[in-house]
Amino acid sequence: MTIRLTVAQALVRFLAVQYTERDGVRQRLIGATWGIFGHGNVAGLGQALIEYADVMPYHQGRNEQSMVHAAVGYARQANRLSTHAVTTSIGPGATNLVTGAALATINHLPVLLLPGDVFATRPADPVLQQLEVPYAGDVSVNDTLRPVSKYFDRISRPEALIPSALQAMRVLTDTVETGAVTLALPQDVQAEAYDWPEEFFAERVWTVRRPGADPVELAEAVRAVRAARRPLVVAGGGVHHSRAEEALAEFASATRIPVASTQAGKGSLRWDHPQDVGGVGHTGTATADELARTADLVIGVGTRYTDFTTASGTLFANPDVRFLNLNIAPYDGHKLGALPLIADARSGLGELTEALQMHGHRVEDSYVTEYTEDKERWEQRVDACYEADEIDVRPTQPQVLGALDALADESDVIINAAGSLPGDLHKLWRARSYDQYHLEYGYSCMGYEIPAAIGVKMAAPERNVWALVGDGTYLMMPTEIVTAVQEGIAIKILLVQNHGYASIGGLSESVGGERFGTAYRYTSDDGTFTGAPLPVDLAANAASLGMRVLRAKTVRDLREALAEARAADTPTCVYVETETSDTVSGAPPAQAWWDVPVAETATRPSAVKARELYERHVSTRRRHL
Repeated sequence: MTIRLTVAQALVRFLAVQYTERDGVRQRLIGATWGIFGHGNVAGLGQALIEYADVMPYHQGRNEQSMVHAAVGYARQANRLSTHAVTTSIGPGATNLVTGAALATINHLPVLLLPGDVFATRPADPVLQQLEVPYAGDVSVNDTLRPVSKYFDRISRPEALIPSALQAMRVLTDTVETGAVTLALPQDVQAEAYDWPEEFFAERVWTVRRPGADPVELAEAVRAVRAARRPLVVAGGGVHHSRAEEALAEFASATRIPVASTQAGKGSLRWDHPQDVGGVGHTGTATADELARTADLVIGVGTRYTDFTTASGTLFANPDVRFLNLNIAPYDGHKLGALPLIADARSGLGELTEALQMHGHRVEDSYVTEYTEDKERWEQRVDACYEADEIDVRPTQPQVLGALDALADESDVIINAAGSLPGDLHKLWRARSYDQYHLEYGYSCMGYEIPAAIGVKMAAPERNVWALVGDGTYLMMPTEIVTAVQEGIAIKILLVQNHGYASIGGLSESVGGERFGTAYRYTSDDGTFTGAPLPVDLAANAASLGMRVLRAKTVRDLREALAEARAADTPTCVYVETETSDTVSGAPPAQAWWDVPVAETATRPSAVKARELYERHVSTRRRHL
């Protein structure tokens, strides 16, 4: 039996009956579709979405990139077991997807992209917004999505949709390969009818596997852990994707091995767990970084070992250090010359814990005492950063975080991606639940926070969801505020005004760039941006987009505004201008290096001095082979 439908109608019906299942829990794979319509998809997918509105929810976006961010936020909150699709027209609508696609793929988060494409039959050539490529007639702007997609296909014939759609679902649900999946849809093919087999629309369940460890690799891993005197776990985002937090807690409690976390892995243990020592790497804590420098075995769990984690190859300084990598992806499992333990994080940790308990293995008391005392000293530094001796003055950025920290409980989710906030959060934030700390730091994409907050709130409507943004990030992509208002999605925005790119300003100063081009100020006679701050009222901007805005001028105001926003059932923004004077307490400086090459020749003293320091750091880099 067959059913006659257009390609777009068939695709929507197919997506509505795809499911994932893990640990006996089943849920829809494609929970909804985001879309902005133009001539490349309005008569195809646009018509299909209204035809099947009863089975495929639709959300109206304002920017194509931000629609992908919302879908990615949803997917992360759903532990990669469910995601959204995103449809656009051809041309700029399609190319606007590229940044979001790169973010999804780098972070191993599934999202389905359905950009319109130029005519497959080429009745008119070129059409509006078509890129003409003289050397290849089958290239369109959608080909920019190939390198940032884990799977890409162009559906040039109706019947080609069947194998391509199935491959797309396979990749979306593959814990190793998942990321952005792109099905480019020529606008004439979208509207073309075809007789589809009924079996194409049968419910299909995609099992998300939990592979265990190879016995030989497991035995080698046990020997390595038992031989180590100063082991350290580095927990990455894979712990969360696998929902391996309890397994990690059991492993840490049984062995007493300390656990540091990457940006993606923070919250793998609660901040007050005895073995949690905080963030690791360039934005990490002094406790975790000192343990990393002296560790003789680094046990990576679900981490990619980015340069922020390894301090650009300078952090793991023990001459005898070895690596044991528990990772579901062989590519990551073999990094740094490691012993690989290729398995699902939860399965692998459970097997490793059981094997070590058979030997009664625990680290020595002196090691536990050492990192416990160091952690207590670090928490005192956090308290000092959060504390405000005066409450009728403008707060510092750490005091802003302290005010939110004092208010938050396990139900709150904080979202951030770029600027100076990720460093402060990684060092200072006290994660109270496994999914409270939502940092997108694989791509560190400015503009991610607000649309991602919408996606997270859709996935977890009962949670308090906070988008933490600086003024630079806000100006990149505030448009989805309109979506939150339109759909009554009660996200909270904490908007911190510090008049420019604070993080890059500090980095610029450290590498001899003298903060050039990083401040939001008027230009001066010498061509630099060192005049008065720009009279930009971001609070008024947020209000103009329909959001309720609470202005906070002092620490006291801030505490009251945050409490009011947290209790609100409508989209609410708290706006605060922070104190940036050098005379007030800021977050602790970086506890480990990060490689940003400095000009090898220069005449300005700041650059010359920065180069001398750079060469000293570079000399400590090593390759772990």
